Amino acid sequence: MITFSEAQLVTWLSPLIWPFLRTLALFTSAPIFSSKAFPVRARIALAFFVALAAQPSLDGQPVISINDPGAFGAVFQQVGVGLSIGFAIRVVLASVELAGEVVGFQMGLGFASFFDPSMGSQSSAVARFFGQMATFMFIVMGGHMMVLMTVIASFTAFPVDQNFLEALKQMKIQQLGADLFSTGLWMSLPMVGMLMFANLALGIVSRVAPQMNIYAIGFPITLTVGLVGMAVTLPMLDAPFLVLMSRAIDIFSLR
Repeated sequence: MITFSEAQLVTWLSPLIWPFLRTLALFTSAPIFSSKAFPVRARIALAFFVALAAQPSLDGQPVISINDPGAFGAVFQQVGVGLSIGFAIRVVLASVELAGEVVGFQMGLGFASFFDPSMGSQSSAVARFFGQMATFMFIVMGGHMMVLMTVIASFTAFPVDQNFLEALKQMKIQQLGADLFSTGLWMSLPMVGMLMFANLALGIVSRVAPQMNIYAIGFPITLTVGLVGMAVTLPMLDAPFLVLMSRAIDIFSLR
C-alpha cells in the first residue's frame, strides 16, 4: 500500500500553492476572467491548471512551507500581486471607457446612462460602447493569453516572499492613474476637436441668422458629427490601447 507522510505532502504542495493563489487572485480582478459569466468552479480549476503547468518555469523560487510561520505573509503577497495585475489590466479598459465618457458628454448624450452591473455604477451609453470595443480588442489581440503569461513572469520580478509592501513599492502602480487620464483624453481628443468645431459653427450660425432655432438643429448636428467621428476614429484606438497595455504588463515583467 502506497502511503505519503505529512512532510512529503507539504513538500509537494508548497511550490504549487503560491502560484495558485496569485493566479486565482488575478482571476477575481482581471477583465474577462472576473466576469459573472465565468463560473467560480471553472475559475478555480483554471487557476490550478495554470499553476501546475507553470511549475517547470518556476525553478529557483524560494520554497516557503505552508506550515512555516511566514506563510501568512506569503499568502498576503500572492493575493496582493495577483490583484495588482488584474487592476492594472482593468485600468487599460477603463481608459477607453473614460474616452467614451468625454465623447458622450460632448455629443450631448451624457443623460443617456444606465446601470452597469460590471462596474456597479451608472455608465453612459457611449462609454459602455467604447468599453465593449475595448473588450473586443482585448480578446482579439490575445490579451487573455498575455495576462496569463504576465502572472507567470511576475514570479521573476516578484518572487515568493513575505514582503508585499516592497513589491508594491517596486510596481509604482499608482502611476497608472496618470496614464489612465492622459490616454483617455488622448483617445477622445480627435472627436472633442470635431465636436468643438461643430459647436463653433453652430454659434456662428446663431449669430448670423438669429431667427433659426439653434436648439432644434444643434442636437441632431452634434449627434451626427459624433457618430461620424466615432466611425472614423474607432479603427485608430488600437495604437494607444496597445501602448497602455504594454505599459501595464511591463510593470510585472521587467526588472
